[in-house]
Amino acid sequence: MFFTYLRRELRRRRKAALVVASGLALGIALVIVVNSVSSGMNQAQDKVLQSLYGLGTDMTVTKAAEAPKSGETGRPRFEFGAKDDGEEQSSDRVMVQGFQTLASSTVAKVAGQKGVADSVGGLSLQVMKVSGEFKRGQFKQDQSGGATGQGGPGGSGGQPQGRVEGGGASFDVNSYSVYGTDVAKQGLGPLTSSKVTKGRTFKTSETDAKVAVADTSYAKEKKLALGDTVKIKGVKYKLIGIATPDSGDAAANLYVPLKQAQTLAGAKNKITTVYVKATDSQQISAVKATIQKNISGTTVTTSADLADTVSGSLSTASDLAANVGKWLSIAVLVAAFLVAGLLTSSAVSRRVREFGTLKALGWKSGRVTRQVVGEAVVNGLVGGALGIAVGLAGAYAVTAISPTLTAELGSGAGGGARGGGMAMGGPGMRQSAGKTLDIALSAPVSATTITLAVGLAVAGGLIAGAFGGWRASRLRPADALRRVE
Repeated sequence: MFFTYLRRELRRRRKAALVVASGLALGIALVIVVNSVSSGMNQAQDKVLQSLYGLGTDMTVTKAAEAPKSGETGRPRFEFGAKDDGEEQSSDRVMVQGFQTLASSTVAKVAGQKGVADSVGGLSLQVMKVSGEFKRGQFKQDQSGGATGQGGPGGSGGQPQGRVEGGGASFDVNSYSVYGTDVAKQGLGPLTSSKVTKGRTFKTSETDAKVAVADTSYAKEKKLALGDTVKIKGVKYKLIGIATPDSGDAAANLYVPLKQAQTLAGAKNKITTVYVKATDSQQISAVKATIQKNISGTTVTTSADLADTVSGSLSTASDLAANVGKWLSIAVLVAAFLVAGLLTSSAVSRRVREFGTLKALGWKSGRVTRQVVGEAVVNGLVGGALGIAVGLAGAYAVTAISPTLTAELGSGAGGGARGGGMAMGGPGMRQSAGKTLDIALSAPVSATTITLAVGLAVAGGLIAGAFGGWRASRLRPADALRRVE
């Protein structure tokens, strides 16, 4: 009897039911779109952070570089002149970049902390090569790319690159970044933010092999191909792979096994960064506090710390989706629930004669109330179905259009130096000043969002039913007679 009466009444009042369902659908659709866009924002921001950190990395452990002592510039100098004038000369300087070194044993210490699932160490290096023809004892080349000495040309700050001529000398300055990676643990750290698109990555047996993987942009710039030889400080490395970053810039121009990087820098058993993966992403703050407490003198940087430095349209859109979108969704839902309740209550008032007659025939108030609530819940489910359909269409439209957002890595992420500065937690190529990434926005719809939409549909139906049920429970058989009169 319940379902028969329910079906008949819903069919008879299709227009009223559609109005209630449409109001709920609007609110539910907006919730789906806002949640999906917010999820897309989070994914876009994760891509930006991966370009700094590497896939799977929750935090990094570093040690801030010391300021130069009084009277020191902190810049290595290149001296030439040991050979005859006009003879080709070259000199390499391999420098630890950005941070003080940590003992390799720090990796094991970090791994032993509560809440740490895995950790791996890496060594970030900057290589500067100066080659050319010099007069004996005439020039000294410093890290900033300037040349000093009698008659030497002055150099400006910034990344040294290109050819310099003057004062009877002609020389090339080439600077590039090298990252020493632990080949036994390649599932964590900066190299994971790139995909080897040509050749292969390191084998676990190549812990001290003279092999290298090049970033695709660097390989293109230097016209490097698989099997070519790359010389670093006189040591020849065979190019076994070319890696393409998933987003942003690569972590370094070249990757070599960690032991080889330590040998090049004269930093045996030293690293600059420990990349850490937590056992529980919800406990990252607690893990950070534990590491800082138990391993003194280190700086622990989480993805949340870096997220605060991301600006640009990505940050603006994310704030809008998280704040304006959230409150707009809540306001529309509240309005939709209220309107649905009022319309249901109004519909019950127009059915006074009907319900009064049913009560006169022996229907209990509870039975009448259940009938009204049942109709309202069905209206809510219909509204939920419409809302999900509209919401999915809206999310699909956002993904299809894929608007491009920009993300700028602010100077607050920086530490160390390479040209404009290196982003905290990442090696080599992570420049913190004026570095802009373009990210395509998508709006993925998760099962959780769909479940939330269904829950809202049921909740909307129950709220509307509560309004209508309360009104129906107050009806008396005499109300039907008064309505007839």
